[in-house]
Amino acid sequence: MSVLDCAIIGGGPAGLTAGLYTTRGGLENVVMFEKGMPGGQITNSSEIENYPGVTGEITGMDLMAPWPEQCSKFGLVHEMVNVTRVSKSGDLFTIHKEDGTTTDAHSVIIGTGSRPRRAGFAGEDEFFGRGVSTCATCDGFFYKGKEVAVIGGGDTALEEALYLAKICSKVYLVHRRDTFRSAPNTIERVKSTENIELVLNSVPDEVYGDKMGVTGIRVKDKEGNTRNIDVPGVFTFVGNDVNNQTLIQEDGSFLCDMNEQGQVIVDISMKTSVPGLFATGDMRIAAPKQVVSAAGDGAVAALQAISYVDELLN
Repeated sequence: MSVLDCAIIGGGPAGLTAGLYTTRGGLENVVMFEKGMPGGQITNSSEIENYPGVTGEITGMDLMAPWPEQCSKFGLVHEMVNVTRVSKSGDLFTIHKEDGTTTDAHSVIIGTGSRPRRAGFAGEDEFFGRGVSTCATCDGFFYKGKEVAVIGGGDTALEEALYLAKICSKVYLVHRRDTFRSAPNTIERVKSTENIELVLNSVPDEVYGDKMGVTGIRVKDKEGNTRNIDVPGVFTFVGNDVNNQTLIQEDGSFLCDMNEQGQVIVDISMKTSVPGLFATGDMRIAAPKQVVSAAGDGAVAALQAISYVDELLN
């Protein structure tokens, strides 16, 4: 394969938008490397109500479904492979792939996003996939008519609690504080939903079960009092960790400047400390972690990549 004008790492809202803008903006050799189906983490969301121009109930999967087709219309190529590392020598970037092959590119837009963070309570790892989950739309159906617990107090936790309340007989919403970090209307919807019980000022102490899976969760309040809640399913939504592995070099250093949280340091143009490398979406500093923001990042990075490549080659 010839040298790419732009390599896009990640197929979420940022990567897809970058693909749309780079190809439509004049770059002719652009490949998006995404090991799975494009769409990103938002495809796991059960309901989207804050994306501009989209009204009514829509899932994250439905929202993202048309994006790849729109991008391919302008020439974006999707290579379904896992990228293990991005390096740079001189003016050329090298994309190292899991299958052992490499591809060179003049510019790189990286948007590998983030992954759900583990809460860290006893039994979480042991029962993950056997009653402990981070995806209500993936696993909620298994608990239809049953009681479940949701851990967290942000937008995702509350939105997924509302989704589960439509399927399950009861939802226990466990939060370490007595206030929530979510949109006011979402908080009001949660408080007014009869089959959601708020378990506030409490943290999960242990998930327990048997060889079949989870049978309950023990929570502990600020005074140290414990309570056992009999549920077969526990859903955790306690934040995300950045997927920055592709920027780690052979010597263990990062390709570009990062902050202490492992987020890529960028300026307002999505430029990193390395010329020609742009970072977008959840992996960059101060990311709002919203689909519309990630898409905006992708557009900005794409326009900057076009200018960079034009100046480099002409």
